[in-house]
Amino acid sequence: MTTHHAPETAAKGGAAATPARNPGYLRIATEEAFAPPEMIRLYRELLAEPDLDPGFRSLMGFYVTSDAERPRFVRERLQDLGALRLADMEARGIDRQVIAVTAPGPQILPREQAVAMAALANDQLAQACRSHPERFTGMAACAPQDPNAAAREIERAVGKLGLRAVIINSHIQGEYLDHPKFSPLLEATEALGVPLYLHPNTPPRNMIGPLLESGLDGAIFGFGVETGMHALRLITSGTLDRFPKLQVIIGHMGEALPFWLYRLDYMHQAGVRAARYDFMKPLKKGTVSRYLRENFYITNSGVAWEPAIRFTQSVVGVDRVLYAMDYPYQCPVEEVLALDAMGMSAADKKKFFQTNAERVFGLA
Repeated sequence: MTTHHAPETAAKGGAAATPARNPGYLRIATEEAFAPPEMIRLYRELLAEPDLDPGFRSLMGFYVTSDAERPRFVRERLQDLGALRLADMEARGIDRQVIAVTAPGPQILPREQAVAMAALANDQLAQACRSHPERFTGMAACAPQDPNAAAREIERAVGKLGLRAVIINSHIQGEYLDHPKFSPLLEATEALGVPLYLHPNTPPRNMIGPLLESGLDGAIFGFGVETGMHALRLITSGTLDRFPKLQVIIGHMGEALPFWLYRLDYMHQAGVRAARYDFMKPLKKGTVSRYLRENFYITNSGVAWEPAIRFTQSVVGVDRVLYAMDYPYQCPVEEVLALDAMGMSAADKKKFFQTNAERVFGLA
């Protein structure tokens, strides 16, 4: 099991040895964050508003304003797409980062600001990818609160800028992608043949209360609760029957969904048979687990724990589990060493660290 470290040690990677070079695979980290400085400035302005989303205040109020060592490290690294990031990758043995705008991205902003910020973020990230084509790959941001503008930006960012996926930071001001209003951005993503990374956000106002009052609203638990639910909604609502070719990536060991698969299948089937909810209809693929195995990829971001990785490989398949670090929020070098030492075949380990990501993001 991974050793736990104080936040400051974990952020800096501690004093552990450097991971081996050329271990038989490239280490491609597939959920790595950045933030344009302009977005950080807008976040600071938002934090002065009285009726602010409580999840945003809890999350970015900490990372944008705290002077503790860990948030200072995160804040500095989020805004760097050059020397600092590359040096951190070298120290941790990371060959390539797949980078996306950090949560909540443009999704917390008013519509016009959000549309402009998504374009700015994509331009900055695409430039960094052009400057470091062997080290950086980018995901396209959008402003899903304006679904038609989001579709146009996805088409531009993928078609013209060369970004390789779409990032959605979970709920869109309390709404979810299974709502028909978001169909334009799902249509664009599916048509372009790129994956959609469903990344966590803090829960919305109508969900966050008991989590926030107990300090469980963020990455410790609330992220997974909210984002796991969002992923399930895409399945049980029939959204993935409407967009059958859409491939969705979820992190943090699938936001725990693989560990619930038996019960999800059983209870979903029971509810459908009993017609318990008028809106819950039979699915074309029958079971929740089939969608998780055929429409989802799962990264281990933030979960450097061999038992969880191997279990997930066993239930969704070794071709659908990818490596991620969760830089700069969680990036101790000890986690890389622990995953290098996993007791799995060389072929499966190469899939986990390298070739699955190459296939999913079109890198090979």
